[in-house]
Amino acid sequence: MTPDLLFVYGTLMRGYSHPMARLLSANADFLGQASCRGRLYKVKHYPGLVLSDAAGEMVFGELYRLRAVEDLLREFDMYEACGEGFPEPTQYVRQMLTVTLADGVTREAWTYIYNWPVTGLSRIESGRFL
Repeated sequence: MTPDLLFVYGTLMRGYSHPMARLLSANADFLGQASCRGRLYKVKHYPGLVLSDAAGEMVFGELYRLRAVEDLLREFDMYEACGEGFPEPTQYVRQMLTVTLADGVTREAWTYIYNWPVTGLSRIESGRFL
């Protein structure tokens, strides 16, 4: 069974007027604010998450439980231009990582990791895209 949790940290968050953000909010349950270890970079009008082991490097976002897991992940893979049919290396890769909810509970969730070099990109020091 495919895990049904998705951590988002950019254009898929609530309050964003993007059609894919609306798709997510209509087809998933918002579980709360969450964070993970990592560094956030401004790619263009959207961010990229790069994993980090450093305790002080955090990225903040939202955790959702997807209802139609396979269908939604396929849609988001297309949106992030990764998965089947996209030339390697893709700009993002979907993988599982540990996220921490506001109450300290940790969960394993899918997220999209930035997969291209970050040379020349500006870092979002706060770890918050919005």
